[in-house]
Amino acid sequence: MTQTLPAAPLASADTDLEAIAAGQPWQALKAAATELQDLQIKDGSVPEAEDKSRASKLVETLVSSINELAPNFPHDAEYLSLLVKDFERWAAEGFGIPDFLDSLLAFQPQENRIDGLGHLVVFPMYTQNGSTNRFVEAVLVKVIWPEFIGELEAGAYSNKLFVPISFVDFTPGYDTNSAVLFPESVGVRETPKFTWGAIFQDREAARFRRVLSAAAEITSLELPADAAELLDDQKLTQETFVMWDLIHDRTHMRGDLPFDPFMIKQRMPFFLYSLEELRCDLTAFSESVKIEKDPEASEEARKYAKLVQYAVIFDRIFRFAITGSRVRNYDGLGGQLLFAWMHQHHVLHWTDTKLTIDWDEVADVVVSLGEKIHDLYWRSIDRPKTAHWLAAYELVSNTVTPNPASVWAKGPDALPLNEPPRALTDQVLDDEFPLSMFYEALEKKMRSVIESTTGITGKDAVSESDRVPARTEA
Repeated sequence: MTQTLPAAPLASADTDLEAIAAGQPWQALKAAATELQDLQIKDGSVPEAEDKSRASKLVETLVSSINELAPNFPHDAEYLSLLVKDFERWAAEGFGIPDFLDSLLAFQPQENRIDGLGHLVVFPMYTQNGSTNRFVEAVLVKVIWPEFIGELEAGAYSNKLFVPISFVDFTPGYDTNSAVLFPESVGVRETPKFTWGAIFQDREAARFRRVLSAAAEITSLELPADAAELLDDQKLTQETFVMWDLIHDRTHMRGDLPFDPFMIKQRMPFFLYSLEELRCDLTAFSESVKIEKDPEASEEARKYAKLVQYAVIFDRIFRFAITGSRVRNYDGLGGQLLFAWMHQHHVLHWTDTKLTIDWDEVADVVVSLGEKIHDLYWRSIDRPKTAHWLAAYELVSNTVTPNPASVWAKGPDALPLNEPPRALTDQVLDDEFPLSMFYEALEKKMRSVIESTTGITGKDAVSESDRVPARTEA
């Protein structure tokens, strides 16, 4: 007789996640995880014998809370069951370096991309752009999956791994600049095949709105009316970022690429990472231009396609360019490159201390930079590694002025070309492409605004009451 297994519970977005976040089980879980972090060291273990008894009590609280919360997430039943076992095994084995591979493999959020669906996520993990410690972190999240995104993903922009989410509540590792939840950050005994990647679109949208609002005021930039809507509507902005990231994320391993555009586990000049990230953003921009002009695309898709174009430009030139340190800041360089390219192609103007953009012409200019990077990649397939690096440097340095102290700027004859590639990388200055005078002045005015976005979520987004109304074009 064949045994029929019970069907997996259907995922539902009906759960009141805000009520769960305010409830005792989540608050107890959050407090226990936060206290446990004080006992852990960087690799996630609890090494001190006198701390293990307290760690055991905290794990008991975590397990009890997870069990209480689990019925709210029937679509994650297997994961939460194995999560409890992973915690219990970690405690029983003496709190060594944590291994949560079993529960990680069972967590498959990409299988239920339903707008509003919640997940309880608890792992020993680092938070990229946040903490590098593999501490126990806990986060309540909600999926963002509007209908038009589902239609795009089911068509030309398939991306089965992409999971856009928003914050409901979190432990200290996410009270940072981290806007991603990636499985590769979790403590495991062996590296599995990764089947999903999640991005906190509410954080991306909220910090974009705050930064753009301030930057537009400081530079006297008059925003087109539809771009100004992004400042007034958090939901509109985060759905715009979902579309941007849907296309960006799928681009990394598509196209005429070097064998691995990131050169994983290889040390290479940071400007190559700049070009890879910018290539993916400009692909999202270019595809959005196509969608905006496509009469067969839905009205909603065309609307968001235009908004993606604004988002790519403004986030790149205002936030990316001046966020973070000047030590091998590849996203910063990408923002500088886009700004300088637009300026030198006469669609962006800084005149009479006022910034203006020729919106009727800007799309063609931005697309042309993307095409230049694509051509670099296409040619790289026939080039030695060092020749590709030199060509990439030439592309960047023809638009963004290198540091006067740069060895690379002196050309191939000044570089140790007969030594291993690492010797070339060592010659790249930490700040190989310093900020221009425009950006030096802008960074001073924007520093406090950018710093204020640390830990921001959609709930903290700029409102009409705490920002100066944006100037808009007639």
